[in-house]
Amino acid sequence: MFFAKDTIGKQIVPSADSIGANIAEGLGRGSSQDNRRFIKIARGSLNETQHWLRLAHTHNLLTTEQINAIKTIINEVAPKLNSYLNSIGNVSDGQGQMTND
Repeated sequence: MFFAKDTIGKQIVPSADSIGANIAEGLGRGSSQDNRRFIKIARGSLNETQHWLRLAHTHNLLTTEQINAIKTIINEVAPKLNSYLNSIGNVSDGQGQMTND
């Protein structure tokens, strides 16, 4: 049990921390293209955090109540990240084509 707790715990914290860190870094880069890239990285970190939380629950390291409380936060953050990404606007793909990706 200690191994699972130690291993999963050491993954959850950095993946969760990197969500906000990537949002801040993208904003600080000064270009909408960089900002969009870092928001996508933040979205990936959010998905990674969800993965580790599922494993923590599977290994009985977090209770259903704890998972549900965290899930509420994730369910609020995910659509906000997508909305923010969409609000940044279209950028060129480097070949003159505009993309909303």
